[in-house]
This record gives sequence, C-alpha cells and structure tokens, in this order.
Amino acid sequence: MITFNNQDISFTLKNKTLLKAWIKATIEKKKRKAGDINFIFCSDEHLLGVNQQFLNHNTYTDIITFDYSKEDSKMPISGDIFISVERVEENAKKFGKTKENEMHRVLIHGTLHLLGYKDKTKATKAEMTKQEDLCLKDLAKRF
Repeated sequence: MITFNNQDISFTLKNKTLLKAWIKATIEKKKRKAGDINFIFCSDEHLLGVNQQFLNHNTYTDIITFDYSKEDSKMPISGDIFISVERVEENAKKFGKTKENEMHRVLIHGTLHLLGYKDKTKATKAEMTKQEDLCLKDLAKRF
C-alpha cells in the first residue's frame, strides 16, 4: 500500500489517487510489485535530524529513502521515503519549476531508489534523471 503522511508539518498533496496509480504503474513497468511504501512529508529540520541520525550526514536534503525491500526481485518493494517540503519548494525556485512538478520529480526519485536506481556517480545520476523524465512524461499523460 502506498501512503502519504505528514511528520512535523501541515502539507496537503494534490491528486493523491492519481499519484498512487502513477507510482504503482511505474513499479509494475519495472516488473516489480508495490509493497508498503510510505511517503513522509516533513520540514528541513526534521529531515536534517534523520540525515544526521541515520546517515551521519550534516546537510540538508530534499529526500531520504529507506529501502526495506528484499533483494529478491519477486518480492514487493517497500520503504519509507522522507521528503522535505521546504527543500522541494526551494529547489523548484532554483530550477525554475513549479512546486508541484518538483514534488512529482522527488516522489518518483524515491520510488526509483526503491527499484534499485542509484545517483552517486555521474553515470548513475544521468540514468536516474533519464528515468525521472520518462516517468514524468507518463504522469503528464494521466492529467
């Protein structure tokens, strides 16, 4: 089950049903099944604390994905995806995107991490961006 939750902020995600269907379809296109995937919207400060506590990083970020999936590709993917709404809004301004478009990119970015995509090297980051763009085109067809 795909859920959207708030941690320490008040935030309302628009088009939840459509977004859940899009995320599920993305997972199924990659020949996987959706398990329990929790998107947790929070503040910069909350996500900084998560980053410090679990990853030993002292930096702000827009997203942290905790993957609870088994290596077995027949098992459903599961995880917690923490998203800083403040950072997403800041990045939208920085990259000249709408807040909604940037939020959609971050939602699918976390999902792609659960599907095994990485973004630590130049090559893996380029592939991640390519996959995000393909997924966002699919979402645009649904609106």
